[in-house]
Amino acid sequence: MSIAKPTTDNIIEFILDLFDSRGSEEYMGEAVSMAQHMEQSAACAVADGAPDSLVVAALLHDVGHFVGEHPIEALEQGRDNYHEEAGARFLESRFPPEVTEPIRLHVAAKRYLCATDEAYFDQLSDASVNSLNVQGGPMTTQEVRQFEANPHYRDAVRLRRYDDDGKVAGLTIRPVNDYRPMLESLLLKGDASSDKPG
Repeated sequence: MSIAKPTTDNIIEFILDLFDSRGSEEYMGEAVSMAQHMEQSAACAVADGAPDSLVVAALLHDVGHFVGEHPIEALEQGRDNYHEEAGARFLESRFPPEVTEPIRLHVAAKRYLCATDEAYFDQLSDASVNSLNVQGGPMTTQEVRQFEANPHYRDAVRLRRYDDDGKVAGLTIRPVNDYRPMLESLLLKGDASSDKPG
C-alpha cells in the first residue's frame, strides 16, 4: 500500500514504501537500480565497520531523487537536481545530523575528492563524471578549505566512497527491510518540525 504523505509516525514506512514503489527505477545508466545502489552503498558501510548513523546515511543518501522537486533525469540532461539537499531536508526533522549531514555533503565530497586525490577521478563511472560536470567540477582551493571546516566532512567522504562502490551488477546484499531496526534506533523522538517532504 502506497503512503501518500510522510509524517513523524510513518516516516520509516514511507521510506520503505519508496524503495518498494520506485527502487526498481534506472540509476543513471548504471548496472544497478536505484534501490540496489543504495542497498549496496549501505553494505559497503557495514563492511567498512561504519557506525549505524553512517550506514543509514549510505542507505538513504539518494532518497532525494525520489522526494526532490527535480527528477533524476535532470542530471542526465545537464541540469543539477540538488538531490543531496532535497534528501537531507526530507530527513533532517526525523534523523540526527550524523545521518543527514553526510547525505547533504555527499555530492560536495565527490568534488572534494576530485580536487584532493589524483587517482579518484579515474575511478568514477561515466555517469558520475557526467554528473560531476553538472554539479560544479572539482573544488577550488577555497572550496576545499570550506568543506574541511565542516565537522561532518570526513563521514561525507566515507559515504562518497560507499556511493562509488555501490554499483555492482548481480551482487546479493541485504534488502532495505533488514535495516528497519537500525532506522528505528536512529529516529528522533518527539514531534518533527515538518511533515512535508523536501
